[in-house]
Amino acid sequence: MKKIINSSGKRKTAIARAVFKPGKGRVRIDKVPLDILRPELARLRIMEPLLIAQYTFDKDYLKGIDIDVNVRGGGFMGQANAVRTAIARGLVEWIDDIEERSQLKSAFLEFDRNLLVNDMRRKEAKKFGGRGARARKQKSYR
Repeated sequence: MKKIINSSGKRKTAIARAVFKPGKGRVRIDKVPLDILRPELARLRIMEPLLIAQYTFDKDYLKGIDIDVNVRGGGFMGQANAVRTAIARGLVEWIDDIEERSQLKSAFLEFDRNLLVNDMRRKEAKKFGGRGARARKQKSYR
């Protein structure tokens, strides 16, 4: 039986959907290999769950997994954070052994809680009487 796992991650208005399937260890974001993804800051952010998984276990799980991620909405950093959440969730779900799964989950949570939990913070809506959500026009008495 071929194992295929779907996972998702969100950050601000960015939504990432990841598909995990048996393969050669390729990671692609919007059909672009992770190795050549730009900007570099976003690439390093996306690689965090992969590196943590690699250091948590001696054996290399990532060699047999192909990860394809589609991401929409938001800016490049919001997208990067959504992708890393989707990848981390998928890696946890991929592992069959319950003890190893909990070990990886605790390693992710220890590093950064947002690897497994979506960041639900959103931009506050603009209100009337000013330029933004909280800023107001000054009142003059003379």
